[in-house]
Amino acid sequence: MYLQELKPYPNSKKKRKRIGRGLGSGHGVTATRGTKGQKARSGGAKPPFFEGGQNPLYLRVPSKGFTNIFKKEYHIVKLESLNIFDNNTVVTPELLKEKGLIKYKDKLDKEIKILGNGELNKTLEIHAHKITKKALKKLEKTNSKFVKLPPLKNKFKKTKKTQKTAT
Repeated sequence: MYLQELKPYPNSKKKRKRIGRGLGSGHGVTATRGTKGQKARSGGAKPPFFEGGQNPLYLRVPSKGFTNIFKKEYHIVKLESLNIFDNNTVVTPELLKEKGLIKYKDKLDKEIKILGNGELNKTLEIHAHKITKKALKKLEKTNSKFVKLPPLKNKFKKTKKTQKTAT
């Protein structure tokens, strides 16, 4: 076999379709665009994301984030604000609301979280749902106690329907 004897594989070299080059070519007149209609006109091709005039997907989808309906919200109480109580006081959620450390409009429907901002100068027994590590260390320094309250009922949690029993 010589270099001058090499030939391309049969049917591998295919001529390109020359459209709009006269009737004899077979692709003249309408140039493979069909008869009339928007797609037959110049500049009539619509992009792949075009949805026929209805509001397209990229406009229906919100552009900035979303609202997490399962977000956990807390009443935040700073450690330094607990200095208003006397020594050896049992600090409960009701007492916090009474003293105004929880906003007066808010109900006690959210869990209470104690943050470690500032210093605590009193010895207290604090009843809350959550506490930060920093706040817990500061409580131990003042010989204060932390009592963890049970979590509030989750309004998103599915509960099994109880069947009525005949008595």
